[in-house]
Amino acid sequence: MSQRSQLFKGILKGCILSIIKMQPTYGYELSMKLQEFGLPDVSEGSIYPILLRLQREKLIIGEMRKSDTGPNRKYYQLTEAGQMQLAEFIHHWDLLKQPVDKIIEKGGN
Repeated sequence: MSQRSQLFKGILKGCILSIIKMQPTYGYELSMKLQEFGLPDVSEGSIYPILLRLQREKLIIGEMRKSDTGPNRKYYQLTEAGQMQLAEFIHHWDLLKQPVDKIIEKGGN
């Protein structure tokens, strides 16, 4: 696995937790929201393994709900542990993002 994909996988996990925190979300909707936020290269095939892992880690729970437009959908929401994990991700992201942005800004000139 490339360094880029490993790094992206960790960031994607935080993004998924953050989107689910906004409101309970199902897999395809999550994919669409990631695209709306500017991550068009994230396929459903990348999202579902992460959702399964987050469920195993008890960071999210899934609930089947009826759909007006098709088959039932599994909506995911954060658990208390998921909220704590998201807060930790945001903290570490901020610690990493600020110095990396400074380095890139200096090196890009």
